[in-house]
Amino acid sequence: MPTTKKTIKKFSQPEISIGLVGHVDHGKTTLTERFSGKWTDTHFEEIKRGITIKLGYANSSFYKFKNKETGKIDYSPNETGPNKEKGELTRTVSFIDAPGHESLMATMISGAAIMDGAVLLVAANEKCPQPQTEEHLMALEIIGCKNIVVAQNKIDLVTEKEAQENHKQLKEFLKGTIAENAPIVPISAQRDININYLIQAIEETVKTPKRDTKKDPVMYIARSFDINKPGTEINTLVGGVLGGALKEGQFKIGEEITILPGMPIDKDGKRTWQPIKSKIIGLQTGKDPIDIAGPGGSIAVLTSLDPFYVKGDSLRGNLAGHEGKMPNVWEEFTLKTKLLDRVVGDAGSKEVQAIKLSEPLLLNVNSAATMGIVTQLKKDAVNVKLKLPVCCTKEDRITISRMMGNRWRLIGYGTIE
Repeated sequence: MPTTKKTIKKFSQPEISIGLVGHVDHGKTTLTERFSGKWTDTHFEEIKRGITIKLGYANSSFYKFKNKETGKIDYSPNETGPNKEKGELTRTVSFIDAPGHESLMATMISGAAIMDGAVLLVAANEKCPQPQTEEHLMALEIIGCKNIVVAQNKIDLVTEKEAQENHKQLKEFLKGTIAENAPIVPISAQRDININYLIQAIEETVKTPKRDTKKDPVMYIARSFDINKPGTEINTLVGGVLGGALKEGQFKIGEEITILPGMPIDKDGKRTWQPIKSKIIGLQTGKDPIDIAGPGGSIAVLTSLDPFYVKGDSLRGNLAGHEGKMPNVWEEFTLKTKLLDRVVGDAGSKEVQAIKLSEPLLLNVNSAATMGIVTQLKKDAVNVKLKLPVCCTKEDRITISRMMGNRWRLIGYGTIE
C-alpha cells in the first residue's frame, strides 16, 4: 500500500525585537493586534482595567508587493495586498507591548533590554509630551536603543488642523533627543489607517543588527510561567517556561543551562542565592516550535524545571546560559553614576538632586529590577547594597530611579566600577 510522505513545516525565529512604547492608552496594544492579530492584554487585571500590566509578546511577518493601482511598492502584515497582490516576505518581527502606566515604568525598562528598536506611540488627541512619553524615550536613550520610529496615533479623532498642531508639538519635543530625526507616521491603529506606511518606516529605520551566534549564549529572562492547567495529573505535568531573548550565542534542545542569580535559600538566619540548573526540552517562537534559538526575536524556552520555580514571573530578571560561562552575580557594587539634569516625566521639571547616603534606589539592569541602599558616597559614584542580586557585566548600563511622592522617577544611570 503506497504511503504518503508527511510534510513537516519549518518555522524560523523572528530576526528582531521591536518595542511598542509610550504613554498609557496611546494605542500600543491595539497596534500590536493590528500587526499580529493577537491581543496581548490577557491577564485578568489587564482586561479589568484596560491597561497593559505585564510585557506582551506577539510575532508578525511583514510583506512587500507592487500595488496594482499605484505601481508603487507597498507593505502589509498580510501575505496579500488589498487587490490580491502576492506579497514577498521581508522579515518576521517580535513585538514587545510595554506598559505605559507610570507605576509600571520598571516593567517597561526591563522590556527595553531586549529591544533592537522601538515604535514610540503618541496620541494626536492629547497634548505632547505626556509624562510617560518623555520617560519612555529617555529610558530608550539610556539603554542605547537608537532605532526609533514615531507613530502619531488616533488621527481619526482629530481635525486636520489639530493633527498638524500635535505634530508641531511632537517635533519640538523630539528636538535634541535620540529620536530627533526619527520618521513620524500619522496613523489610526483602530481604523487601520496608514499601517502600510508605518511598516515601511520600520523596515527602513530598524535594521537587523549583526549577530554573533558563536559566543557563549546569554539569555535575558523577561517572563517565566507555568503552562499546566489546574488539576493536571502529576505524570502529565510539563516543565516551567522561560520567556525572553538571547543577547548572543545559541540554545539547542537537549542542552543543560544554568540560571543566575537563581533561587533564594534561607539557612541559619542568612539568605543566599543558589544557581538553578535545568535542561532545554523545547524551543518556541510564538506558538511555533524551532530547533535552534539565536539572538533576535523573543523566544520561549521549555525546561525540565518544576513549575513551582517559574510561577508568577518569579525568574524574571535572571540570566540563562552555560555553566561557568556567564556574567558575575553581584550582591553589592560601586556604581559610577551619570545623573540627569531634571526629573523625567515630572510636570514640575524638578532638578535632580544628588544621591544621598542610605537612600533607597530602584535599579534596572537588563531585564532585572532590584532595590539598592546607598552605603557609601564617592565622587560621581555610590556604593550600593542590593536587596535582590543581579547577574550582569560591568559594561551593562543600570538605570537609576528615585522615590518621589508616591512613585519611582527616572533620575539617571550608571555602570559598575
